[in-house]
Amino acid sequence: MPHSYAENVVHVVFSTKDRYKLIPPEFRPRMWSYLAGICRKLDLHVYAIGGMSDHVHLLVRLPPTLALAKAAGALKANSSKWAGEKGRSFAWQEGYAAFSVSASLVPRVTRYIREQEAHHKNMNFETELLALLKRHGVQHDPALVFAKFE
Repeated sequence: MPHSYAENVVHVVFSTKDRYKLIPPEFRPRMWSYLAGICRKLDLHVYAIGGMSDHVHLLVRLPPTLALAKAAGALKANSSKWAGEKGRSFAWQEGYAAFSVSASLVPRVTRYIREQEAHHKNMNFETELLALLKRHGVQHDPALVFAKFE
């Protein structure tokens, strides 16, 4: 087969180091925009980027030639470096969560990401992430999901 065809839509979530509130509301548009720029350079199609002071959600389509781990690593490393260059003390937590999204659910997940402010009036990030892991059947030890590793 001379060409590769894939529809790899993924909901990626990662938090700031130790879930510190490092992304205040006034900085979020710049951070989300910078992440979108990194996505363009990686040839990721962006459906939505959003989040809160302590985490980000991205809904992206990966090209068939790019591994998810490589994409997540590039997003985190480049945005962290950029934030530091802007005079911010900033770091992302190690690791990430990622969930496959079928084409039929893209509008729903896009809406979910864009409505993070309203969503987090009722639920903190820890509860949200554990619910996402459970909903997607991801095996995990709740005690280790938020453990601090030095």
